[in-house]
Amino acid sequence: MKLRYRLTHMERIMKTLVVYLMLAMVSLGAFATDPDTTNATILKDDPILAALDSLFVAKFFESSEFTTDTALLNHRKWKKDEIPKFDEKHYVEAFKKMDAQSPFKLVYNQPVKAYIDAYLLKNREKVSRMLGMAELYFPLFEEMLDRYDLPLELKYLAIVESALNPNARSKSGAMGLWQFMYRTGKIYNLNSTSYMDDRKDPYLATQAACEYFRFLYDMFGDWQLVLAAYNGGPGNLLKAIRRSGGKRDYWELRPYLRRETQGYVPAFFAVNYAMNYAAENNVYPVHPEFFHHELDTVVVKKETSLITLSSVLQLPYSQVKFLNPRFRHDIVPATTEGLPIILPKDKVGIFLSNQEAIYKLGEQPVNPAYANQDEIMQDVRRTHKVQRGETLGGIAARYRVRVDDLRDWNGINGNLIREGQSLIVYSRTAAAPATTSTATVSESSGGRYHVVQAGDTLWDIAKRNGITVDKLKELNNISNHYTLKIGTKLKVG
Repeated sequence: MKLRYRLTHMERIMKTLVVYLMLAMVSLGAFATDPDTTNATILKDDPILAALDSLFVAKFFESSEFTTDTALLNHRKWKKDEIPKFDEKHYVEAFKKMDAQSPFKLVYNQPVKAYIDAYLLKNREKVSRMLGMAELYFPLFEEMLDRYDLPLELKYLAIVESALNPNARSKSGAMGLWQFMYRTGKIYNLNSTSYMDDRKDPYLATQAACEYFRFLYDMFGDWQLVLAAYNGGPGNLLKAIRRSGGKRDYWELRPYLRRETQGYVPAFFAVNYAMNYAAENNVYPVHPEFFHHELDTVVVKKETSLITLSSVLQLPYSQVKFLNPRFRHDIVPATTEGLPIILPKDKVGIFLSNQEAIYKLGEQPVNPAYANQDEIMQDVRRTHKVQRGETLGGIAARYRVRVDDLRDWNGINGNLIREGQSLIVYSRTAAAPATTSTATVSESSGGRYHVVQAGDTLWDIAKRNGITVDKLKELNNISNHYTLKIGTKLKVG
């Protein structure tokens, strides 16, 4: 498929201004008087169909037991902000009740108690938020877990992993609600491109997580070991089993596991308690911005932007972005089958009535200076050997990928790379010509310089060397009217 390469920041701003201008003209009736010029007249939803949609949503609302009314939830009559204290008997009995309905052998012990305190003493506000967010994500999780015949308690694992934040990113590069690493995500068809990251898509990532859970259970046959393998990887778990002399009980195996995995199962047990006994601990849900039953899916068939959708649907951009975390930038790229996006149900009718107008607003001409960036996108695995003086920013620019992606693919936390190091790069195109990388040289003074090549721009040079254009100008006392000359040596570090 053909996709336009990502836009520069300024180009996105210009396109946004054009969209808002056209929308303003629509509201003034400018387009209605000249139908041959554009068909971008924005239509309202059919009122009868909208009323039926509202009736459908109301049925789900009536069946929901969710409430933020503390008067109803506070059975123990706790005072506001009071933090309850319980004896050991309370926790033992609570875990017995939960374990009676669970295949996870839920037990209470001191490692578990430490995590209960972490959630219900130190992070009470976060638990309140997660109780609300559960109304958005848990119905999806439960439906998918049921489809794969998996324990429904696994829904709580997303809290341990990401605190129900689809944009969560770990130091090691794991991403999304279920914290998939890049390579594991690829195994389960979670692809990462310049425009999209499927690991951040709630539906696709949940489906992948269920497939992974099923694989791990078939491998280990014990749900506590499944949890340990999900966190540390099945290979590391097998090594721990060998080091332990073949132990298969998690608690006996625990001393042989990585420190993070030693805390993983206790944290999962603690979350089970925190979510089921929140009101007992004087913690109550925050009303979520959206309930699961208030949302629906539509298919975008042509390239458009989230900004355009926000404008036409009169939906705050932050909400469009929140509901569609899969899209890394504002672009919803064109594909053969189209791409699903999530919208509030009351906006679906407006979208369906205005699809062509939305696509037309997205068909603004691209700056001719970037016309040569149209290319056939290919996700090809490449290996790059780090040369002296190269930076992650420079390498990312050569392959037209993001620095964050380079870190993900290679398990790099910061910016440190060494000469001769081999880096994995998943790029759609081969690296830029070698002259763009050899033009940067190190001098005896310790500074780094770039020798200007034909076709270079300040933006290219700055991007290639991991600095901003403003920093490049500052290093070289460059004014806004400066003209680059081939062979000129510019300081870049």
